[in-house]
Amino acid sequence: MIGRVVAWVRAHPIWSALIAVAAIAILYTVLKPKPAQYEYIAEPVKSGDVVSKVTASGKLRALNTIKVGAEVSGQILRVNADFNTAVRAGQVLAEIDPTRFRARVQQAQAQVSLAQAGLTQAEAAVVRTRTDVEIQEREYARRRQLTRDGYFSKAGLDTASGQLSTARAALKTAIAQVASARAQISQSMAELTSAELDMRRTIIVAPTSGVVINKLVEPGTTVAASFQTPNLFEIAADTTRMQVEASVDEADIGQVREGQDVRFTVDAYPDDQFPAIVRQIRKSGTENQNVVSYLVILDVDNGDGRLLPGMTANVEVITGTKANAVRVPTQALRFRPRADDLPDADKEKKDDDKDRPAELIVWVKGSDPYKPAKRKVTIGLQGEDYTEITSGLKAGEKVLVRSRSLVKKEAADPDDEAEDADSTP
Repeated sequence: MIGRVVAWVRAHPIWSALIAVAAIAILYTVLKPKPAQYEYIAEPVKSGDVVSKVTASGKLRALNTIKVGAEVSGQILRVNADFNTAVRAGQVLAEIDPTRFRARVQQAQAQVSLAQAGLTQAEAAVVRTRTDVEIQEREYARRRQLTRDGYFSKAGLDTASGQLSTARAALKTAIAQVASARAQISQSMAELTSAELDMRRTIIVAPTSGVVINKLVEPGTTVAASFQTPNLFEIAADTTRMQVEASVDEADIGQVREGQDVRFTVDAYPDDQFPAIVRQIRKSGTENQNVVSYLVILDVDNGDGRLLPGMTANVEVITGTKANAVRVPTQALRFRPRADDLPDADKEKKDDDKDRPAELIVWVKGSDPYKPAKRKVTIGLQGEDYTEITSGLKAGEKVLVRSRSLVKKEAADPDDEAEDADSTP
């Protein structure tokens, strides 16, 4: 059999060569190593700063915002302030048409004058009735003496006594009318004071110095103060000092303390970080869609005036720092290799992330890139980006943080081509 094959090869050298090349190619295709479809990305263990922080969002507010309203109703006659106008305490901001209030003042003044005239008449009546009482007293005394001497009848004495009683009653009535006139004057004076006060309230003045950040009226606007005081202006008393009202989740509020350092950014200056300090933690929680949060007040220095009321602040509260600590990316504590690359003892075991033990596991790059080694570590301060390692690792070792696919995707959709190939199981 072998001899026939050799003879055929010698008789057909070209075909024999082609068959040999095809067999070698097939054998190489079958036996050559398959290219890896993924690889693990490792990060070195280094010394550096670890920062623990709580993130939140909030709004910038002026430290002291005063709403200026109108206590009387009427039509706005003039407006003397606009947005961003710097005003002083007592400066006139707007005027309400005073015609109706001036008429009330004049009417109240007339009522006062009428009451004073009534008092004068009552006092004159008192003088007149007191004189009449004195005359009737003398007349009664004279008739009583004549009656005793027998020169006057007792009936005449009774008449004199009745006239005296009538005069005394008239005096009491006149005195009461004087008291009533004085009370009428007091009432009229009170109405006059109220009318004059409403008259003064038609002039809207700034209660403090500051900057007008909101204007809600224009000349010709009618304001009604029947049930509540309508707001006309909002004045920021001092924009060089501001505050951020940040909403912190209930899961993080336990880490926040008064006096902690804070840094935040605003959309207007995305590349700049602004410093702040925690001033107050409000103890009253707010629930929104079953999520409870607490309001944290931050003090902000706005000496350069770049920050404006109402801006959205992306807040980071620094809850802890550790300098020159042995650290690894926090992502390494969550990363797990692919199931096929796990040691046999770990293929059936799953870590319980909800009940994490004191010693955590990271995976260290070994001599075989697809056979990482498990390493137990003890952590210290844990931050969003880096976590302190107190034992289990040394500087210079490499820990796995993610895996990356090496298979090139040929997608018809450009969005698929832009898809990130990095993945973390």
